[in-house]
Amino acid sequence: MTSTAQMSTLPATAGWLSRAEAWLDRKGKAAWIVAMILGFVFFWPVGLALLAYMIWSKRMFSCTSRRSHSTRHAFSAMKGSGNTAFDAYKTETLRRLEEEQAEFESFLHRLREARDKAEFDEFMSERESRAKDERDADAS
Repeated sequence: MTSTAQMSTLPATAGWLSRAEAWLDRKGKAAWIVAMILGFVFFWPVGLALLAYMIWSKRMFSCTSRRSHSTRHAFSAMKGSGNTAFDAYKTETLRRLEEEQAEFESFLHRLREARDKAEFDEFMSERESRAKDERDADAS
């Protein structure tokens, strides 16, 4: 859709403010934030007015992000498909993957513990050797 086609959705009597709002809406939340920052930079009351408008009109907190879309998609993946064989396969596969994930996380935990123990043992041996060297230097 071209900008002229999008502009035709506005009434013929739409003022520059309505056209600017529609243009910013088409560009997305980032355009609103940039406009607000520029408003603060050039003339702070304009930035403050844009911030108040964005909060009042719920533009700052709208759920049009990709994250909310992917969350919705993830929940729809959990619903049954109507095909019992596929649903059983999907359930078994998800159960197996969860088990593998738990086993892998357990492995990583054991690996971190082993690494921490090795580092601590190395620290203690270095500390012991320094203390021994200091005792030998003091004795001589």
